Amino acid sequence: MSEYTAELRRASPRTPDPMSSSYTDSARPDADIRRITRIFDRRAASFGDVAFLPREVSLRMRERLDYIKIAPLTVLDAGCGRGDDFGPLAERFAQSTVFGIDASGRMLSHVASLIAPASGLQRLLPGAIRERFTARRPPIAQADFGALPFAPTSFDLVWSNLALHWHPRPHEVFPEWNRVLKTGGLLMFSTLGPDSLKELKAALTEIAAAELAEKSTVDAAGVIAFTDMHDFGDMLVNSGFEVPVMDVEHLTVTYSSPEKLLADVRRWGAFPFAAQTSQGLAGKRRQAALHAALERGRRPDGTLALTFELVYGHAWKSLQASTPEGHAIIRADQIGGRRGRA
Repeated sequence: MSEYTAELRRASPRTPDPMSSSYTDSARPDADIRRITRIFDRRAASFGDVAFLPREVSLRMRERLDYIKIAPLTVLDAGCGRGDDFGPLAERFAQSTVFGIDASGRMLSHVASLIAPASGLQRLLPGAIRERFTARRPPIAQADFGALPFAPTSFDLVWSNLALHWHPRPHEVFPEWNRVLKTGGLLMFSTLGPDSLKELKAALTEIAAAELAEKSTVDAAGVIAFTDMHDFGDMLVNSGFEVPVMDVEHLTVTYSSPEKLLADVRRWGAFPFAAQTSQGLAGKRRQAALHAALERGRRPDGTLALTFELVYGHAWKSLQASTPEGHAIIRADQIGGRRGRA
């Protein structure tokens, strides 16, 4: 990795059509939560090698918080992985307790390794005082962040950094995040959009077309599909969030070779069918064809580019407008306001 370039555009979510199924049928056939968990269990030990991307995105998310007034006492990091965001969140919200949840137990096993040991000077302090200075492992849970093991209205802030795109049913995640947020609580998330990894997708499409022309029997491998920003906006509104703000950046990471590019994509877990490209003689031919197709995309400066479409979103949990049975809820302040205008 040698370069970042970024472009930013902002867009409002479309007015959702309650009868539309464009977002309710968002389950991906290429993934389920157990499969994604297995991928990250295998990649946990090497994920630190590609953590530069979520760390960069986390920094950009925290910059967006500069324009939002919030002082949460409870924060949930949904899809926390190895816990890279625990420290920055605890530092920014010193009065808060940061909780973490992730489906991968092996990713969570690395959280403890991120906790800094007490310094030599701190070791000389009495135990009770030393604990105030020594970083401690935050409360974490291993579970699907689309089926949270928390009571309703538990958190003031739900934070999720580059995790949502791994979930096979994102339209079911937002209602769950809404459930555990307190009224007036904030959801802030980042995820990958459909333009991500477009260079790899183009190379795979190229060799798949060649295989079809040769009537090859080798199955085409692909990368995980990503959801459009506007669909996420629709999901937010229909899950009970209000004032959603969505924007997107395009970030370019450059590589010196196809091998390094593909190694990083595998570590991110975004190429779950990569094993198909290295099995047997046909697999080796396919791997060579993929490398050649990527080589043809070299830029004038000699580097290979890999694009990430970074989708950012935040929204507030609105006041409940109806009961689970569908009865309208009218607040006392609304009644008084109407009486005053009569």
